[in-house]
Amino acid sequence: QVHLVESGGGLVQAGGSLRLSCAASGRTFSSYAMGWFRLAPGKEREFVAAISWNGGSTYYEDFATGRFTISRDNAKNTVYLQMNSLKREDTAVYYCAASEEALGPPSYWGQGTQVTVSS
Repeated sequence: QVHLVESGGGLVQAGGSLRLSCAASGRTFSSYAMGWFRLAPGKEREFVAAISWNGGSTYYEDFATGRFTISRDNAKNTVYLQMNSLKREDTAVYYCAASEEALGPPSYWGQGTQVTVSS
């Protein structure tokens, strides 16, 4: 069992930055690939980024490439999402998820953290 808790969301102006964190409980965190997803009003949940269990491989959706960076610290059981050059369309609830393998179906989800980008 993995329990995930996101933090770091908030209100930011367009062009600004935020860093989301996702803290995991359990001693098996390092065996999971981790990912970030988002859900915007009126839209379906979409993939943002993922990272392999050891951080050696990362994956990004097109809109995140060049602006977002996913990273993890297995010693701290935490995965991060650094978001730069934020746009209004990045407004969403951001969720972290744990998967058996990167880009695989998530086994565990966090409760989400709201990111609001104002113009």
